This record gives sequence, structure tokens and C-alpha cells, in this order.
Amino acid sequence: MKQPPMGLARSAEQEQFAAALHDMLTAADTPAAARRWAAGDRAPGLASWRRLAGLGVAALAVPEKWGGLGASPVDLVVACEELGHHAMPGPVAESLAAVPQLLAALVDEGICEESRCAPWLSGLAAGDLIAALAMPPRLPYAVDADVAGLVVLVDADTVWLAAPGTRHQSLDPARFLFEARGQQVLAHGPDVAAVVARTLDLGALASAAQLAGAGRALLEASVRYAGQRVQFGQPIGAFQAVKHHLADVAIALEFARPLLDAAAMALAAGDGSGDGTTASRDVSAAKVACADAAHRAARVALQVHGAIGYTQENDLSLWLTKVRALVPAWGSQAEHRGRVMAALTGKEQSSAAD
Repeated sequence: MKQPPMGLARSAEQEQFAAALHDMLTAADTPAAARRWAAGDRAPGLASWRRLAGLGVAALAVPEKWGGLGASPVDLVVACEELGHHAMPGPVAESLAAVPQLLAALVDEGICEESRCAPWLSGLAAGDLIAALAMPPRLPYAVDADVAGLVVLVDADTVWLAAPGTRHQSLDPARFLFEARGQQVLAHGPDVAAVVARTLDLGALASAAQLAGAGRALLEASVRYAGQRVQFGQPIGAFQAVKHHLADVAIALEFARPLLDAAAMALAAGDGSGDGTTASRDVSAAKVACADAAHRAARVALQVHGAIGYTQENDLSLWLTKVRALVPAWGSQAEHRGRVMAALTGKEQSSAAD
């Protein structure tokens, strides 16, 4: 897919791609798959991952020479936003964005031999495996490492092939966190740091896109419920207070979208290499805006739905808990705000940003 030649508008092809993903995920009843994933039954969710591979989603971030599509980060954002919109379970940002970026860059920079990294890239592109990733301290645990055919641990200047260790429960019941135990060194050396920085940026961007999609799903659910729930003889959506809250969410999401697409285009242009360009700043701005908008959408959704919104039986909980888990993932809001401030002022970011 090609991104538009100028501006931030998504191309007709990208909109069609999003629509195809939406139709597929709707037909697959992804929320039901997420519930079963949380209960330990991964089969429906893994079937959806295979369908995603069939649409080329798994190959987006993999270069063409290893069987991928070599697509733009804008295309990746389109996919991850729709996956967040449907509460897709599994390591979305890690497997679709960060790990392909990491492995491809290690080969391109001559840090990892192609014979060692390329087979993993080909497997990811084909949808034959899912990848999990831990990058402490920003990403301390590997998400859903028990279903991953590839687990990667980045520790300082070393990239390890790893195995899942102790499991921890996330705020999101459909998101299992595993400690990663390094078993075999894949790459080592001072050049790893630059590769890791670009990987963190793409992972944060993919996570921001998921948040934008989840926020949109929460807004849609709130609007539907506000039109159905009747109090004092009329739908609650007719009350000005409810309208204003929903409008605030819509505006926050609408304002976050250009920041998300701008960050994707900056990464596509080759920014973010640590040479003073703006991609890292733009990614942080997008992560802050999307996380804030999704968090606002979650708060308003709870207010609109009332007590029913707090129950696990209601599908609203799938997005509420996912937003709670993704907001601090791939860097806290304080950290990303600090990166934006440092880029704008030229001052080094304080290590106390978190």
C-alpha cells in the first residue's frame, strides 16, 4: 500500500484496507475470542491471527526481501487502530511492528547475521509464528509469550532469544505478562542501542494506534447506549450533559488522529535515528494524545453506562481494561511528555520523568 503523496489524509486504499479488517474482525466475533483468550482458550484468537496473516497484516513491517510487504508505518497504524477497535488479543504491537523492525534493522546494520535473523522474519511475514518482546525497563514483560513462536529479550546492548518465565496477570484479563529469560545471544554491541531506539518508537506508535481504535470503540458503545437508555421519558443522549461529554471524547479522538498519522509519516521518512530529527518527538506526542483520548473515552463510557459498565459480563469491560493496560505500555505518559518537552526546548530529558 502507498501512503498519500502529501498531507495527512489516508489514501482510499488504506481506508479500504481498514474496512476489510473491520469486516473480518466483526465476522470473527473478536470480542468473544478475547473473552475466551482471557479464560485460557487461545484457539479462536489464534484463528483470527491466521486470518490477519491471510490479509497481509503479519507481513506489513517485514521487508519484501524476506517475504514481507515492506509497507509504510502509516499502513501499520491503519491496521493496529482497527485491531484496537475490535479488542484483538495477543501481542499486537510487538509481533506486527516492533520485532520485525528490530530483526530487520539488526540485519541491515550488520549486527546480526542474515542466516540467523532472516528465517524469523520470513516466519513472521507468513504468519507462521507470533512474536513476543521484552525491553526493560520500558517494556518489562513479554506479552502472551506462551503463544509466541519467537520471544525476544533486549537487555542493554544485547538482544537475546528468550523463553517465557514467571507469568503475571495484567489489568487486561486477555493480556498475560511473562518474564523473559535470555537463552541465546542474537546480537551484541554498542550499535544495538540505535536499533533499539527505532524499535521502541515503532512499538509505541503501534500501541498508540491501538489506543485510538479502542477509544473509538468506547465512543461508539457510549453513543449507542445513550440512544437506548431512557430516563425521565427520553433517551439519556438527549441531555446536554451527556452530549457534552460525548462531544469532548469525539474531539479528543479527532485531534489525536493527525498526530498519529504525522508520527507514522515521520518514521516513514526515515526520521528517528537520533540525529535531531522529529520522529521520536512525534511518536511521543501521538502516544500522549491517543492515550489521553482513550482514557477520556473510558471514563465517559463508564459514566454513560452507569453500574452496568463496571460488570465483566458487559463487553465494555474488554476495552476499558485494554485501555488501562495500554496507556502505560511502551513508555509512561510522563516519559513521553518529557520527550516532547526536551525536543521542543532543546533540553535533555530528566531521568525523573517517570
